[in-house]
Amino acid sequence: MHLTSGLDRRTPTSRRTLRARLPRYAAIAMGALALFGVLLALVEGGWGPLARLDHGWAAALHGYARQHTAWTASLETTTTLGCPLVMRTLLGLAAAWLWAIGARTLAGWTAAQALVGWGAAWAAKSLADRARPSWPDPVAHAAGAAFPSGHAMASAITAATLVALIWPRADRAVRITCCALGALGTAVVGFTRVGLGVHWPSDVLGGWFLAGAVVGGTTVAVELWRPGALSRDVRRVDWRTRPRVQSVLAAAVPFPELAPGTFEVEFDTRGPDGS
Repeated sequence: MHLTSGLDRRTPTSRRTLRARLPRYAAIAMGALALFGVLLALVEGGWGPLARLDHGWAAALHGYARQHTAWTASLETTTTLGCPLVMRTLLGLAAAWLWAIGARTLAGWTAAQALVGWGAAWAAKSLADRARPSWPDPVAHAAGAAFPSGHAMASAITAATLVALIWPRADRAVRITCCALGALGTAVVGFTRVGLGVHWPSDVLGGWFLAGAVVGGTTVAVELWRPGALSRDVRRVDWRTRPRVQSVLAAAVPFPELAPGTFEVEFDTRGPDGS
């Protein structure tokens, strides 16, 4: 999901772009919410294949973690770095910076991801009220209901939001790298919750589905509230940061007078005899 396709909403092109963009964001939100609803129904109904998958994976990973203390320690470190508090702090810092440079709508959109995500997770956990895995010799402990995983949800929302913010200023290679790192980080955080025995696999999957609904839903809400404002703020960020980026790049050139495009080289094509 990127936020760069909008133009000034006073132009016909902008209105056409907005009409084309909103259904896409709405489809993401509704599709993710529908998948979450189906998964919730299967969890609440105790669907056999899902229950067997949950218990099989959770038991196998918990058994491995119990026998390998170094592995367990690495999982605990990773899950701490990917906890909801850390993820929402990152979004809060990004929102504060955007607000400071004047991109107020984009700052509100970023902050809304954290706030709406927190509220949606709380509501979903209260609705499902699913018990966490219980082991005679647990390697980790967690409080509250299991479904959906707050860690998985918060990391997915944060990754999607930060990638969306980076996307406009990145080339193709950087975009692919950011998307890959975001997806990998989200997957690893979700895996740690099952590996530590504090969540079922379907809890993590539910967190990812609900994260998609939150990101898509908040984007639709902001676009309906202030059409085109997100795209204008993206251009504002580009305008405010470009001089600083260029000055940093210029400072990195050891001989500015020899920077590409600032001089022409004249080659002496005469022979040794001067002819």
